[in-house]
Amino acid sequence: MRLRLQMLAVVFYLGVLGAACAQDFHLKIIAFNDFHGNLQSPGRLRANAQSREAAAGGVDYLAGYVARLRAENPLNVVVSAGDLTGASPLVSALFHDEPTIETMNRLGLEINAVGNHEFDNGLQELKRKQHGGCFAGDGNTCEGAKVGTPTPFEGAKFQYLAANVYDKRTGRTIFPGYTIKTFKGVKVAFIGLTLKDTPTIVIAKNVAGLKFTDEADAINGIVRRLKPQGVTVFVVLIHQGGFQKREGAADINGCAGGLKGYPIESIVNRLDDAVDVVFSAHTHVSYVCRVANSKGRAIPVTQASSFGRVLTDADLTIDQQTGRVRNVTTRNLLVDRTNPEIEPDLALRRIVDRYAALAAPIVNRVVGSIARDVPKEVNAAGESAMGDLIADAQLEATQGPHAGSAVIALMNEGGVRAGLPFAAQAPGVGEGKVTYGELVTAQPFGNDLVTVTLTGEQIHTLLEEQFKGCALGMRPGDGDVPTNDRRLELSEGFHYSWHRDAAPCHKVDASSMRLNGAAISPEGRYRVTVNSLMAEGGSQYYVLKQGTDRRVGVQDVEAMVEYFARHAAVAPPALDRIDVEP
Repeated sequence: MRLRLQMLAVVFYLGVLGAACAQDFHLKIIAFNDFHGNLQSPGRLRANAQSREAAAGGVDYLAGYVARLRAENPLNVVVSAGDLTGASPLVSALFHDEPTIETMNRLGLEINAVGNHEFDNGLQELKRKQHGGCFAGDGNTCEGAKVGTPTPFEGAKFQYLAANVYDKRTGRTIFPGYTIKTFKGVKVAFIGLTLKDTPTIVIAKNVAGLKFTDEADAINGIVRRLKPQGVTVFVVLIHQGGFQKREGAADINGCAGGLKGYPIESIVNRLDDAVDVVFSAHTHVSYVCRVANSKGRAIPVTQASSFGRVLTDADLTIDQQTGRVRNVTTRNLLVDRTNPEIEPDLALRRIVDRYAALAAPIVNRVVGSIARDVPKEVNAAGESAMGDLIADAQLEATQGPHAGSAVIALMNEGGVRAGLPFAAQAPGVGEGKVTYGELVTAQPFGNDLVTVTLTGEQIHTLLEEQFKGCALGMRPGDGDVPTNDRRLELSEGFHYSWHRDAAPCHKVDASSMRLNGAAISPEGRYRVTVNSLMAEGGSQYYVLKQGTDRRVGVQDVEAMVEYFARHAAVAPPALDRIDVEP
């Protein structure tokens, strides 16, 4: 009798469980981030240390992978976590990123959270990208009749979100902070936002009149507001991120280090327990992690590399009766252009090819030559051949008495987006030849060069400010103490050493600072050239705002073009300008 009762209980339990499971449905979220207008493949990538390196990305194959994933589940959403445009190759940037918006419309993108690069050309231009219309500054706009898209420029068919970006004049967010989609009667909120420190990494005039608020506060405020309206599922698209530890970084599905110590961890640690999954961005790496929220519950936090080379495929199992998420699985997929199972979108390829043909005379114009590869990768001291070369070019462009009288030039590592390959990169362009397009790819921001006077003590402060945890030049209203290193590349003749294990603000040996072999005096006054982002304290080089006698010069790319016109067969600089000690 007892056994019979136990069996009946088991049957009853399984029946209840089966009924509950019958209420479940699956929602697929397809996510990417930091596309940066890379309509064509930016190069090769591997999924992990054991896999082969494969040609990756390109909007035609990105669309092919999206189409394959969408076919697996009709309940799906395609989203982006910011920096869809900005810092783009010329095939997109030359046309004010209209090609990226047009191809994303056709790929099926539905939501894009703003990133810092969405503000590269100011709010008015960002709103034009949302609503459409031709660019007013030049003729490289509204080319639809030539490429097969509508004229005038159609604008984004997807929704920009900006939960923590306010217009100071109106007190309202510049775009909605969230959008709600309903699946089988369940309301799903997508909350989109950028990092609060966006003003520190964007030229000030382009974010003038805007207020950027705390990320976790913005998310939690929306969650509290929407819960009473029957929203039960919350998805966050945030343009902030972290890194895996170096030993695990090759695995796009890894989580080496668990994002410990990075901004995204502290944000997630504060999130309302109702948030179900976080798609992050900004740091251009891949990971699939779980991070504790405000209640200690571990929730999925992902990022999908950059430039359209990786996609995140997330599956949410949702109880239709309660509207609650029962489970979330996430994986990153390499957008492998050699995968025979994926059909590229040929219509998008035609659009890109037509834009590329329009841009080709400018992109493929030869401006100089190199003796061998000039890589962008930094060494143990934080020095990069490409970064040093850019600094050399900027010094030459501003050292004359009528150009700024500079004696030092410094380049931020984050502004160096690519190196220069010796191998031929375009039909009809021989090996060792450098094209205008390659220079723009390396420095796509169009920043002006600014020369200022700094004391030797301020130069020492600037070098200390490269390292996380130090903001010696910070003044009220500047922002937060840096949470990551932002290394500086040096022009020829400038040298210093730093100590790896020293405390923040005590890493650089002031006595090691030399200019053309002579010690830099704390009281001495030196003319220093940086780009306009840095000159305004951007990238949290706060002390540069204290520079005096400002002189604005040529644009950064123009300085490089002029440098290559003066120097033949340029060799990569020797990495001997920075020393690192234990």
